[in-house]
Amino acid sequence: MMLKYLLTVLGFATLISASAFTFNLKAQEKACYYIFTTKPNTNVACYFAVQSGGDFDVDYEVRSPRGDVLQSEVKSRQGDWVFNADVVGEYEFCFSNGMSTYHDKVVDFEIKFADENDDDFRANLPGQPNAKPIAHVESMQNTIDNIDKQLDGLSRTLQYYKTRNNRNHDTVKSTESRIYYFSIFEVILMVGMAFLQITIVQLFFKGSRKQLV
Repeated sequence: MMLKYLLTVLGFATLISASAFTFNLKAQEKACYYIFTTKPNTNVACYFAVQSGGDFDVDYEVRSPRGDVLQSEVKSRQGDWVFNADVVGEYEFCFSNGMSTYHDKVVDFEIKFADENDDDFRANLPGQPNAKPIAHVESMQNTIDNIDKQLDGLSRTLQYYKTRNNRNHDTVKSTESRIYYFSIFEVILMVGMAFLQITIVQLFFKGSRKQLV
């Protein structure tokens, strides 16, 4: 089964050979990716998560070859879904950072055919001429299916912890920056208060001396 991805950013298109990747979405920018299905009723699995930048959110939209909106959400931090591509053709996945004026976003994006592994496995099974399917072959198939599901679950868990770690790291950096500038403001305020107190005391003593004279 052929899998094709195209990236369109500001009018430029680039071929993407991997199904899972990380890209940078600049402020006020829109990035679109495409997948081409060769047969109807294909299950397509998608996952994305904003790793850093601003409030960790983007707008996304999924369109069919006919232009119908299949999925859409604004200010979403992450998404994980499977949909049925019932029509053969090119499906569009667009991410927008239009709500941000100066924050860039780093986004993890993964897309694949949900039943691709099962189809490939069944296609590569050895032929059994003049014989019924061997029990241990079916058992092996079930074992591989279970391992594949467990690996997929482990991959999603690792992606979840990666996202949480990146967001926590970004939050810590933001907190450190706020503490730093607050400390500078506090020092300036203390110096200003000391200068004001000295000025008031000097004015008080000047007034006292004038009364004595």
